[in-house]
Formats: sequence, structure tokens, C-alpha cells
Amino acid sequence: MVDLIIGVDCATEPKRVGLARARRGVGGFEVTEAITCTAAKHPVEILTEWIGPEQRVLLALDAPLGWPTGMGAVLGSHKAGDPIDVPSEFLFRRLTDRFVAERTGKTPLDVGADRIARTAHAALRLLGHLRQELRAPIPLAWGSVLRERIEVIEVYPAATLLSRGASLRGYKHPAGIAERRALLNIMNRSLQWSSLDEGVASNVDCVDAIACVLGGLDFLEGRAVHPVDLGMATKEGWIWFAESGAGREFSPDVETTSLLTEA
Repeated sequence: MVDLIIGVDCATEPKRVGLARARRGVGGFEVTEAITCTAAKHPVEILTEWIGPEQRVLLALDAPLGWPTGMGAVLGSHKAGDPIDVPSEFLFRRLTDRFVAERTGKTPLDVGADRIARTAHAALRLLGHLRQELRAPIPLAWGSVLRERIEVIEVYPAATLLSRGASLRGYKHPAGIAERRALLNIMNRSLQWSSLDEGVASNVDCVDAIACVLGGLDFLEGRAVHPVDLGMATKEGWIWFAESGAGREFSPDVETTSLLTEA
């Protein structure tokens, strides 16, 4: 049984990383802290302090934890000036990104072609350093019963919030305090808290970190959609999110997938 869910709103700079911690209580998980890191206090240092020696912990990171399979398959043998016959969507966008876009109408940033690639790189480095500090393997989780004491999943706050019928309009804007407060009220229906500082609504990174915790809760309680292709997910990563139409079928482009496999 997981004792702690930690949400990490990843960023390229440590001082912009948002962290939220939720402990299991009698009535469910309670968010006890939501902070942003500082230049003097690295995320790994804080996470090491938060994770106790006996606790079972789920880390929920808002960052891609893998790259599109097509990118490696095609670019590995590509020479400058040669044409690329595979559609760009399969080079720069993972299967999970296409799945989330179809189900939610919100498309994650392309890890193969956007600035999010640097955030992904920073997130993987963070995980590497955390494994060293805690001397723990911290593998990706594929089920609510953790195999290791600490495991990690990839989440997407926008998809998690949309699954609750929330509006995302304006909440990222510096002046969007009312919008962020509305999102916190929605999340408070599933997560408990009693002592969060009122200033949390002023900080979008903290709000996203709490949404990461909620994504982790959806995963643990079986609401998140499982990979449509586990083999591909273990290579590229998988965004865990809850959505109402989980029974609908999703078919990747078979012809292009075959081409990538053969490349």
C-alpha cells in the first residue's frame, strides 16, 4: 500500500520545479505541502528529505519520460539532405501523446520537436540523482501494487483536470489567481488538505504539482487508462490520466508503425 504520493511539476531550472506531497490518512490522501524549489534548495534535496526510509512512495512527474520510437528508428540511419518518408507526427509525437490528444482534445507538447525535450532531459536527470541519493532503483510503475518501495509514473495535469470537467482557461496567467483557486476547489473533492498556505493559488507550479498528485491518485485507484500498447509504452513512456470514455477503442497507424519497426 502506497503511503505517500509526491507530485513533481518539472522544469529545466530547479527554482521553477513545483513539488506537492500527500500522505495517506484515514479518509484518503491529504496534501500537506506544496512548494516551489529555490536556487539554494535543489529538488533532489527536498525529495530526499520527504521520502522516509520505510515509506512506499509513488512519484508522479509532469514530464515525458521517453522519446518517440520513430525518431530513433528513422534518424539513426538518416544522412543530411535525405528525405524522410515517415509523417512528422510519428517522429516527434509518442503514441501516448496521440492517445491523450484524441481522448481529451488537449495535445501534449511534442517531446521530439519542442522545448519540452529539455524538461524531459531535466526530469530524467532528476530521477537519476534521486536514485543515487536514496540508493533505490525507482522504476516506472505499471500497476497500483508497487513492485519496489518507490516507483514513478508520468502524468499530465491538463488531462487530469479536464477529466474533472475543469476549465483550463487563464489559470497559467500570472493574474489567474481566481482560476487557480477554482481548480484547487475541484481537486479538493478528491484530495484533502487543511493547512495549505493561501499563497498556493498564487503559484501555478504548486497548482500543477497538486494536479500531479491527483493524477497519481487516479493511477492508484484504477481510474487511469492503461497503455493501449504496453510494449510501446515501455519504450516511449505512458501518460496516466482518467477519462470518461475509457472503453473506447484506439488504433495507432498500423502501416506507419510497421514502417518504423522495420527501419
